Amino acid sequence: PSRRTGKRVRSAAMRGKLLDLFLVNVLTCGLEICIATGTIYIPPMLLEAGVQERFMTMVLGVGPVLGLIFVPPLSLASDGWSSRYGRRRPFIWAMCLGVLLGLVVIPHAPRIVAVFSEQRHQWLEELLQVFAICVMQFCGQACFTPLEALVSDLFPGEQESQHAFSVYSLMVSLGGCVGYLLSAVDWSSLHAATYLGGQQAFVYALLTIIFLMCLTTTAFISEEQTARAGESRMEGSRRALGSWPLALLSGVGLLLHTLFSLLWAVPRFCSLCSQMPRVISRLFVAELCSWMALMTFVLFYTDFVGEGLYEGVPSAEPGSTERLRYEEGVRTASLGLFLQCVTAVGFSLLMHRMLARVGTRALYVSSVVLLAMSMAVMTISRDVVLVTAMAAMTGYTFCMLQIVPYTLTCLYHSDEQVFFSSNRPKVQSSMDGLNMMKSTQSQNAKGCTNRGSVSLSSQKPPPANPALPALLNLQVSVAMEPCPGSSREHRGICLDIAILDSAYLLSQVLPSLFMGTIVQLFHSVTAYVVCAFILSMLAVYFSSKIVFSKADMDTLK
Repeated sequence: PSRRTGKRVRSAAMRGKLLDLFLVNVLTCGLEICIATGTIYIPPMLLEAGVQERFMTMVLGVGPVLGLIFVPPLSLASDGWSSRYGRRRPFIWAMCLGVLLGLVVIPHAPRIVAVFSEQRHQWLEELLQVFAICVMQFCGQACFTPLEALVSDLFPGEQESQHAFSVYSLMVSLGGCVGYLLSAVDWSSLHAATYLGGQQAFVYALLTIIFLMCLTTTAFISEEQTARAGESRMEGSRRALGSWPLALLSGVGLLLHTLFSLLWAVPRFCSLCSQMPRVISRLFVAELCSWMALMTFVLFYTDFVGEGLYEGVPSAEPGSTERLRYEEGVRTASLGLFLQCVTAVGFSLLMHRMLARVGTRALYVSSVVLLAMSMAVMTISRDVVLVTAMAAMTGYTFCMLQIVPYTLTCLYHSDEQVFFSSNRPKVQSSMDGLNMMKSTQSQNAKGCTNRGSVSLSSQKPPPANPALPALLNLQVSVAMEPCPGSSREHRGICLDIAILDSAYLLSQVLPSLFMGTIVQLFHSVTAYVVCAFILSMLAVYFSSKIVFSKADMDTLK
């Protein structure tokens, strides 16, 4: 009976984890729907509003720049956060508010300006629209980091993380399929679209409804262990302080904790980045080149097809032949990106079997090689069907970049002594080993720790007034200096995920800053895919330097 009871308990726990994984990825899917649709609509909207092409590309880089600045400190703060809602969900919900703000403001910027001014101010409309685009891009991309950290919290091992991030990649790809499909369909003939103000306003209203439905699923995710620990501390505080004083004091303690966490995270992040393990740095460089090649293609693919293949003009008069050709090219580009996501969905379903049979190294390197071949074909071909087929093939690379870096991060953290050590462990004599054991026991007796941060809740409170320790013990984390004999500081997995996500954000910043100028210099949108080809060749080289297993640690010597 005890064995059967244990099996039932383990089965129920696994079902609960799978349900949490599904609920997390529902929001992931909804978030990707909004990002994908924005990728299609935002460049044409800015060009149609009269923004020059080089400034349009710079606007697309503002959101990623904000992400580079704020996402790593926010992720480090999330690693040390504790509340009744867990470590990740408060940050997820805060970012989702910014996405909702962008969905409401972007299509209705002229109407919002008209409410406050009777005269039309086009510069103010453009400024409000640009602000909403930047907020939506930053919050949407920053939201993925705590979502990925929540997936890694639920499935920390190497094998189970492969399953979990395969599902994650699948839902991201499904979200992209829906987002690109929504933008490829002509909704202007519907009465609702006419009432709301046209195609773009209708699509953004539909996105708002979908995103709100996906966001509500996060309320049903089972709380993490930190949440339960936070509740126990709150319960102790409630018994010590009473009812209404607790509400006031806990609110002040929560505000101070938030400010303290963010201020503490910035220098802490700089310190940990300066001590970045070589396995993380190699993975970061390879992922940066891979994402830069792919995002240079994705961000400007609509403009490449509309102007390069269909010879349209985005700034032409509405209804003119040049404008209609450009709009048709945008819809064709949406179809190509939709097929890219379909390809990514197919590979996500087969990814676990492919990783088991072929291996992580072969799959990752082959994905960037295929990306380079696709960009080379687009550079020399003007056939719409062939270019669309090459766009679809990039879904394989997109799938790899959504799975492999995060599973490798879980692998590194599963054996930190091997992967995060600066040198390979050396064989010592028995006397040296005995001396090391005595030294370690001596350090442990003195209370030293190798952890980079500890929570005051894990320490025994002093036997003083019970109300004061309960208040001070609410949710405060402090940084501790490593012991003199410790080798390194503890790295939270959300921090390393944030570093990898910074590669994704940086891959959008650099093309956004320079691609507009490069296109104007060569007077051809083909420069987009040429640059993507060069970057993909760099990705092929640096991908061969990634540490995929313990055996690859010998290359770090």
